[in-house]
Amino acid sequence: MRGDKRERILRVLLNSGEALSKSEISKRSGCTRQWVILFLKDLQKKKLIKGTAPVDRKKLLKYWLSISKKPKRFRSYMVRGPLALLKKARMEYALTTYQAENIVQHYLFPSRVDIYIKEEDLPGWHSLMTKHGLYGKGNVRIILADEHVMYGKRKLGGVSIVSMPQLMIDLANEGGPCKEAAEMLMEKM
Repeated sequence: MRGDKRERILRVLLNSGEALSKSEISKRSGCTRQWVILFLKDLQKKKLIKGTAPVDRKKLLKYWLSISKKPKRFRSYMVRGPLALLKKARMEYALTTYQAENIVQHYLFPSRVDIYIKEEDLPGWHSLMTKHGLYGKGNVRIILADEHVMYGKRKLGGVSIVSMPQLMIDLANEGGPCKEAAEMLMEKM
């Protein structure tokens, strides 16, 4: 959970356009105030923040990338028209990597649809995906991760997409052309 807590705090810092109080960061990240204070001290020593405000968002994002790991818990499906299916889905999700980048920046070919879901919603998602497709390696990947990855998500083109900082981290972790796309997004930051 230690890594998840640090990532939660970084996600809150990078999604906020203003300096937040330590209590507000604690509330938004779902971490104790004591944990927030300790981690913020660490970030200040690294000169990544001043008080609770990022000094350089790109450097803070690169630090986040250095501590983040590629998700290992996922299920794959082959589904025809996955975006249309997502637009009708009544469960919470957040689109990331290829398809999300294509909607935001139009650089990558959307070869796969990756979505984050809440772990407790997995049976419902599995049922929906198998009703409209096949289970096994395919064009849709459902990722089980800390539900805080959905913090700051927004609707674009009728689908929910992770926040920009989360998208950049996910793309960079994916590697290859996705890493290039992440660097392009960072330049626009």
